[in-house]
Amino acid sequence: MPKETHLLNPDKWVKLHADYLYNYAIGRINNHDLAKDLVQDTFFAGLKAMDNFQGLASERTWLVAILKRKIIDYYRKINSAKGKAEVKMNFYDDGEREGDWIEERIPSSWNNETEKDIENEELSDALEKCIANLPEKYAMVFRMKTIQQIETEDICKELEISSSNLWVIIHRARTQLRKCMEDNWFKN
Repeated sequence: MPKETHLLNPDKWVKLHADYLYNYAIGRINNHDLAKDLVQDTFFAGLKAMDNFQGLASERTWLVAILKRKIIDYYRKINSAKGKAEVKMNFYDDGEREGDWIEERIPSSWNNETEKDIENEELSDALEKCIANLPEKYAMVFRMKTIQQIETEDICKELEISSSNLWVIIHRARTQLRKCMEDNWFKN
């Protein structure tokens, strides 16, 4: 059986794929302006790379792959900039040993790993309690999207909701979780 060959139609990319790509990006970077920029960069890169499209994947799948690389590049760029920054921790205030540590040369942590493990477990428990206090639909959508990382389209089909409704639910769930965590974890 011959494989289906997909074609590109860049004139319809914005209409057919912009919302999907934007929702994909916003779920991974949580910055509306940056998400819009990344989608725009994705379309531009897609136009430049059209000759490389072999038609083995759908147009949307191909665009999502480009967007994923754009998101990875974004995180690499900000992490690279952080890696070159000076750590503002000065162990000596005067004399010939005065100076800051460069992040890549900072001594390994002196903290007790057991304390970190306990704190992480307590944080996890507090977060789970806050998720359990969400309205049932909010908790289900939040877990599916954020924890299980199920695609927006699949969640919408399964729960029979629109993508805009899903994002309203996610936003409300995050807002309630933030308040709950501030009240129950960060004030301890």
